Amino acid sequence: MSDEIRAGFCAIVGLPNVGKSTLLNRILGRRLVAVSAKPQTTRDRIVGVHTIELAEPPGRAQIAYVDTPGVQDGRGPLRKYMRDAAIAAAADSDVVLLMVDAIDKRGRLPARLDEDDARELGDASRSRPMVIALNKIDRIPKPDLLPLMEQWGQFAPGVDVIPISASRGENVDLLERVVAARLPIGPALFPDDMVTDRSPQFIAQEIIREQLYHQLGKELPYACAVQIETWSERAEKKELTIGAVIVVERDSQKPIVVGRGGQRIRELGIAARSAVAEALGYSEVHLSLFVKVLAEWSRGERELKRLGYGGES
Repeated sequence: MSDEIRAGFCAIVGLPNVGKSTLLNRILGRRLVAVSAKPQTTRDRIVGVHTIELAEPPGRAQIAYVDTPGVQDGRGPLRKYMRDAAIAAAADSDVVLLMVDAIDKRGRLPARLDEDDARELGDASRSRPMVIALNKIDRIPKPDLLPLMEQWGQFAPGVDVIPISASRGENVDLLERVVAARLPIGPALFPDDMVTDRSPQFIAQEIIREQLYHQLGKELPYACAVQIETWSERAEKKELTIGAVIVVERDSQKPIVVGRGGQRIRELGIAARSAVAEALGYSEVHLSLFVKVLAEWSRGERELKRLGYGGES
């Protein structure tokens, strides 16, 4: 029996807030990456590995999904880092999975990728075998869907267009089979039990940062970063103790994160503890959160690298 399967990298790319991270979490059946209703929640490339059975030879496929930040213009090194990460992932992948928000009246049209802030994404996507996922079809009138599929079907030669709902899981199995059919045949890239290339510390960090997006106002989460400073496990009791720092850019932001009498940071900690325990399989998680100011961290190359952006992470 041959050990060869369909195996390769699939970059999940698109404009901000189209559902890329929601799709990856759905595929993996676990919370791996931060998700919120706010755009540009994802800041890093994150690999999630999923092995599926196929009806046709070679019988299995291992898809290494690369979740990427939403692509848009913006000043500053953090925005550049995020944009470059997405474009590089598309260019380096075996398959590009371009996600489109089917309810975004402007962003759902192929012409959107000809605009200045998205043209580089469109060019990188066309350079690889491509599958297009029209997301949020549970929220679009059915008569609007077919013309949209027809337009995207002309975006690139041989493209497949799959309507899905990442939040509900509708057509996600079909989407995976279509992606798998475009992967090369060869040996598996990762062990069968591997789910991600990221450490448990990184996943915990992302979950804490996700809570900032849920609990803070419109702009402040973009000025926040999270660092895990201490990590202690008691494997026999499945207990985890974490010390984490929330970094903000200005002195005025610190009391907003902490809240009156520390109420907000307590609520954030409660939500994050529960989510980390569920995601990483611990019975109990103890989490201590602190807030510190690192002035204008998102605008400095050195500060970005110190916080894990722009360098090796």
